[in-house]
Amino acid sequence: MVTGGWFFGREALEELLYEREIGIELLMTTAALTAAAMGLPGEGATLAFLYSISEAAEGYTEDRTRSAIRALMKLTPKVALVRRDGHDTEVSVEELVPGDIFIVRPGEAIATDGTVRAGESSVNQAPVTGESVPVAKRSGDTVFAGTLNGEATLEVEVSRTFAENTISRIIKLVEEAQERKGTAQRFIERFGRRYSPMVLALGIGLALLVPLAFGGEWREWITRATVFIVAAAPCALVISIPITMVAALGTAARHGVLVKGGIYMEELAKIRVVAFDKTGTITRGEPDVTDIVLLPEPVTALTPDEHALLSLAASLEIRSEHPIARAIVRAAHARGLRLAAVEEFRALPGAGGTARLADGSGISFYIGSPRLFETRLRIDLTPVAAQIARLQADGKTVVVIGTSDAPLGLIAVQDTMRPNAPAAISALRAAGISRTVMLTGDAPAVAQLIAARARIDDVFANLAPEDKVSKVRELASHYRHVAMVGDGINDAPALAEANVGIAMGTAGTDVALETADVALMADNLEKITEALRLARRADVLVRQNLVLSIAIITALVAGAVAGFLSLPVAVLAHEITEFLVIANGLRMLRA
Repeated sequence: MVTGGWFFGREALEELLYEREIGIELLMTTAALTAAAMGLPGEGATLAFLYSISEAAEGYTEDRTRSAIRALMKLTPKVALVRRDGHDTEVSVEELVPGDIFIVRPGEAIATDGTVRAGESSVNQAPVTGESVPVAKRSGDTVFAGTLNGEATLEVEVSRTFAENTISRIIKLVEEAQERKGTAQRFIERFGRRYSPMVLALGIGLALLVPLAFGGEWREWITRATVFIVAAAPCALVISIPITMVAALGTAARHGVLVKGGIYMEELAKIRVVAFDKTGTITRGEPDVTDIVLLPEPVTALTPDEHALLSLAASLEIRSEHPIARAIVRAAHARGLRLAAVEEFRALPGAGGTARLADGSGISFYIGSPRLFETRLRIDLTPVAAQIARLQADGKTVVVIGTSDAPLGLIAVQDTMRPNAPAAISALRAAGISRTVMLTGDAPAVAQLIAARARIDDVFANLAPEDKVSKVRELASHYRHVAMVGDGINDAPALAEANVGIAMGTAGTDVALETADVALMADNLEKITEALRLARRADVLVRQNLVLSIAIITALVAGAVAGFLSLPVAVLAHEITEFLVIANGLRMLRA
């Protein structure tokens, strides 16, 4: 009894004396001591032994589920081959600093996050993004800690220290997520704090009232009360949810899906509508400039030809991170154009941007969607409406460049749809999603074309960020549970409004990792279906555990009060139930 009850007995006293709580440990300690006091030390010792075994198993299981994600850390090597002062030297990975160049030989794991500076090779990114196929890497590409180099040597420039690399942040975020409990888990814990004192009070009442009020035999009813306390202890009930949720969170992370807590895992299981941003989500987010249209009037010294118009547009967009802005800047660099200095740049969310050239002219230039000029600047675009409509009919996004008085020209860019988008949308529908919706700030013609190709049900175009929020709210009022999928930065308001905000392609992206409820490490739409199915499987296992726990506790309590159970049998049944619940929850580790 002393050996078995030493740890949980001390824990029971600490909870009672310092936290003023009556927990399961006190119930078991009371039952064991009562059995010994009644001359049944064997039964008390059996209880202490079996319960200590189950506590040890529970602790081991929790540690295993919580440390499962830490296995990722073992993927990173302990040392890296660094080139310093013309010499290659092996140093500890903790000594790497941004700017260092380290060499990754074929078959080696990459020590920390960085950018390839020399070499071409395929890299297995499965430990971070969950992608099953190796990804080709060449100069300028980003690589992540813990991923495996393929057939050739790479020279990589460090971008993050070991403590700040992608795998370290994944581990930190998952550990934080494991502390964020879902609604059901918080309810069970609150219930357990009230239930355990109630069980102890009922046990004492059963031992005293029946002999005093009805003349029952003292020994018999104290024995029944002791068995009742053991039978009614909610061990399996309390452990049923956290074991399953922690296993689910760890499994999801190992497959490239970071879920920020049990509450979001619960919400994922209920999702019926998924809304998507277009650029960077349904499309690849890497558009190219396809057309440059110089308007005949007004002609200015700044825009005498297409090159000058593109140079002006790139000068205005150089500070923007939007994919369309990057495409315009990339096109200007590819043509070797010189960009002008700008000042007082200001982003206009969902519409474009504005700035003045630093040439002393004082003229403010605007660049953005046609809606920016029509609604904010009140400029009539009727003279160029036919050209805009023609470009949009071809699935191109039109950007207008002009002043507050008139447009100067048009630039058309086109983004390609992700090859797996139609299959991913079909998979969502097969998984039980009732509606898929596209929310975009792009023109209706472009949005309709992309949505039709991706097989998306509904399209809402020409939306500003606040309009996207309104649409998400509207969908939630109708369907109740809505997920929003975006890039985690431009769509932050809509992601926050949805029941679950899902950010795509967040490996190496600090803002998206921090703001999204669910972060998909890879740019893979099919990961959304994986996340939904994982959450629904976790929900099923939680329900199974709850039903099993409640059913067995009810049967054991009935048997204890009726006198059908001895103390060893009650203890054995109680602990077997806990093991069954743990084993069922751990099935999530193999999901």
